[in-house]
Amino acid sequence: MANVYKQSFKQNYTDNVELSIFNCGQERCVPGHTWGPGIRDHYLIHLVVAGKGIYKVNGKTYELSAGDLFLVKPNQLISYSADSSDPWEYYWVGFNGACANRLVQQTPFSDANPVYHCKDMENVRSALNNIFLSRGPDPQSEAMMVGYLYIFMAGLIKEAQEMEPRTANSSSQYVFNAVKYIQFNYSHDISIDDIAKAVGVSRSHLYRVFMSNVGQSPIDYLTSYRISEACHLLRNSQLSIAEIAVSVGFFDQFYFSRVFKKAKGVPPSKYLASLESSGQ
Repeated sequence: MANVYKQSFKQNYTDNVELSIFNCGQERCVPGHTWGPGIRDHYLIHLVVAGKGIYKVNGKTYELSAGDLFLVKPNQLISYSADSSDPWEYYWVGFNGACANRLVQQTPFSDANPVYHCKDMENVRSALNNIFLSRGPDPQSEAMMVGYLYIFMAGLIKEAQEMEPRTANSSSQYVFNAVKYIQFNYSHDISIDDIAKAVGVSRSHLYRVFMSNVGQSPIDYLTSYRISEACHLLRNSQLSIAEIAVSVGFFDQFYFSRVFKKAKGVPPSKYLASLESSGQ
């Protein structure tokens, strides 16, 4: 067939352990072209841009057409085939890494739904095409490919969030977002007003939802989190008490020591000794 083509790129080696691209490409398949049954050792996402085909996974068969994406997970027995009369054309990217699973979990895909019809096929196609256009074995090309992969995944994550029921007014969602903000910013000089602003509620409302969901006020939670991180540093680092205080968001060592003693019963200088004496 004159209109059949395949363009692909395979990465043979990478130093990027956080997120790395194994392969990417574009193909208009011959009628009936099949891969599998078999397994992959990485994540693989295809976007169907024309034609039709089927994807088999977990004992189910999915009929796919333009605008459909399908996810292949590592070590999952799968097969996929182009239609015999209207074979599909698709773009794909294969990837893995320490944060790959976390990213995939935030997309519309799940074990129950390994197929997803995207809202804006052209944007998704463009994102995958940019990965392919940036291909190359040198560090610059690899960085660009991974950057475009993040953009591609960000688009899917956005669509997944738009699919979810509106939870912006849910008290538990406010608490969840506030806790995330604290975890990322506790080492800075943040206030409860900062947290409330980041979450998008008033200070008084943040107090109410924390008390109802956590049983603590926001300031007590922030303080507890900082003290917990300080304990970790006391046990696992050689930092001075003053350095630990600054590292967890206390910029007055003496105030830090007072707060620490109130929380733990002993000042930070005696904290390790108290653990050793108790056999912990």
